Amino acid sequence: MTDAMHASNRGALMRMPRRLARTLLQGVGAAGARARSMTPRPPRFSGAHASRAAAMAAIPQALQGGYDDESLADVSFPQMCQRTVYDYPLIYWLSRLLPEVRSVVDAGGHLGTKYIAFSEVLDLSPLDWTVQDLPGIVAAARKRQAAGGLPSTLSFVSAPGDLPAVDLLLASGLLQYLDRPLAALVADLPAPPKYILLNKVALRDGPAVFTVERIGHGRVPYQIRSRADWNAELDALGYDQRDTWEIGELSHEIPTHPWLGRSESRGYLLVRRG
Repeated sequence: MTDAMHASNRGALMRMPRRLARTLLQGVGAAGARARSMTPRPPRFSGAHASRAAAMAAIPQALQGGYDDESLADVSFPQMCQRTVYDYPLIYWLSRLLPEVRSVVDAGGHLGTKYIAFSEVLDLSPLDWTVQDLPGIVAAARKRQAAGGLPSTLSFVSAPGDLPAVDLLLASGLLQYLDRPLAALVADLPAPPKYILLNKVALRDGPAVFTVERIGHGRVPYQIRSRADWNAELDALGYDQRDTWEIGELSHEIPTHPWLGRSESRGYLLVRRG
């Protein structure tokens, strides 16, 4: 293509209505996104969908790997038992709440890795700590615990009906993968807990987006919530935001859809009203 033809095309684009030009550019970007997602090592995040079902439908059947797999339980286990900088707001609030909290449900808590990590700096022995996770993960946890590889003080459950009433619900890094609202998770408990500690909640300004995350050889839907809808959900649930913090290291851009902007990752201490 000659320089004159390039100039002509640029001029034509500049004369288009802004919305039409943006649509065309996004179309070009989407075509590039599809091409990048087919490469031998695609980006960690790819695609943008309006629902979890649409994101799941975009994943080839052979790549629809999830976490409900006993064989995945030991992957990165030592690293997951290490504290990270964004764990410390949770540790701070747990230390403040320990005098009045006696029981915890750690939703999506894997093999009790947060309990192990936090126990090095907090005395959690007085707590009844129950980990809830998928059946495959719970089966692996019980085998490891029986072999002496996990603290005997931990309890593991997968069925919502087996959950006890607790003072505090902890969910760190769960909500972007959860296939239902936070209200449904709370409803699984015999009674709403007084406190909820959340970490690594992915948010954005604008409508919610479901992208696809590459995890090893598999792919899973990853939800970036609408900030406005999320705040309304917390209010309707009957909880006040006692504290919230930003986790800058976990802000993400979807490489295939950069025009959607970066997500924000936040943590929360929620306190039930009344």
